[in-house]
Amino acid sequence: METRRFGNTDMNVSVLGFGGAEIGFQNRSVDHVRRLLSNALDAGLNVIDTAECYADSESLIGEAVADRRQEFYLFTKCGHAAGMDGADWDPNMLSAQIDRSLRRLRTDTVDVIHLHSCSEEILRRGDVITVLQKAKEAGKTRYIGYSGDGRAALWAVESGLFDSLETSVNIADQEAIDLTIPKALERGMGVIAKRPIANAAWIGGQLPDNEYARPYWHRLQALNYDFLTWDAKASITEALRFTLSVSGVHTAIVGTAKPDRYRENAEIAARGPLAPEAYQAIRSRWQATAKPDWVGLT
Repeated sequence: METRRFGNTDMNVSVLGFGGAEIGFQNRSVDHVRRLLSNALDAGLNVIDTAECYADSESLIGEAVADRRQEFYLFTKCGHAAGMDGADWDPNMLSAQIDRSLRRLRTDTVDVIHLHSCSEEILRRGDVITVLQKAKEAGKTRYIGYSGDGRAALWAVESGLFDSLETSVNIADQEAIDLTIPKALERGMGVIAKRPIANAAWIGGQLPDNEYARPYWHRLQALNYDFLTWDAKASITEALRFTLSVSGVHTAIVGTAKPDRYRENAEIAARGPLAPEAYQAIRSRWQATAKPDWVGLT
């Protein structure tokens, strides 16, 4: 699988990464997760991304593939108390939570810890950033980042304090392409695209049961891209290739609980970026249709 230099870090990341939300929220077994992640790693993926609040995701990943730790870059997020004593974004809670994540993931250090979508106000206060900086100094993480969208993400990028940005980028969520990604690229930050296929919100032809995907469903009704009428595999291929075509995106985090899905995704990634005219058609449709409140979705 193609790899890209992750900003100014020493990491060459695969263009596709694994998103760990589904395995936690869907209560998957360790054996299932081991098979899923082993298939992904064998297909050339080398990024695994999870978070403090994805139920048992960190523990499942740690138990399933700790023995292959040298084969992948490990990213997690922190900030929501998620069972810890203390309030969200409390510095003492945050410090203890980082240690909990390391225990769950069965590792002494992760490659990146991201602040998990906190507000610009919290970022400006600075104490949560100090916690991450101290974790980096202590060797608990190699790099620190911000995961989020909109004005908070812009502040994080412009602050110069972070090594990476994880932000929503897809056919139904393009604010970051103009607002933050070019600035992150200028500053040598690694960029991770989350929600890169817009939760496949159009598949099924009706409003999704998943509330997380519903805003994208409504946007896509207005955007009305031609390829949304194609069969599921072809339309998802077009959507994912669009995100991988965005200048400045180094890796796209795809979440799934289906063990064979990453071989299929690797085949999509191998096709490379969209033709310039196909990419620009999607961008032009967005620019002509997007409403002012179509901001990046966390």
